Amino acid sequence: MLEFNQWYFVLVVNFFVLLFVLNAILFQPLKKVFKEREAATKGALDEVKEMEAKKEESIAKMNAELAGARTKAKQMANVLKEAGLSKQKEALSKAEAEAVEMIEKARKELQTEAEKARATLRADIERFSDEIVRKLVNV
Repeated sequence: MLEFNQWYFVLVVNFFVLLFVLNAILFQPLKKVFKEREAATKGALDEVKEMEAKKEESIAKMNAELAGARTKAKQMANVLKEAGLSKQKEALSKAEAEAVEMIEKARKELQTEAEKARATLRADIERFSDEIVRKLVNV
């Protein structure tokens, strides 16, 4: 059974004094250390989250820049391809025009040579026919 004698009050006072002393010497500093540790841990976690967000933002920005650069490179390649095709068409049309001109020139030369040959042959035919007639008459 529990007795309330003089020692009981001494023990209760002793308990509260000890509680007050331990609170001031032990519990408050430990509580402070735990709060500091929690703040440091939370701060580090917040910093890690912030750095992770910055990393994701940087990666997204870099991917966007790469996509833009790829698009620009494709556009430039298409422009250069179109320029090359137009130069190729121009060169082909120029070469074709020169070839047509050369063919026409060759046809004209052939015509003039054919006319000269015909004229020469006509002259030769008349000379030969005169000669044949003379030979036939002389026989």
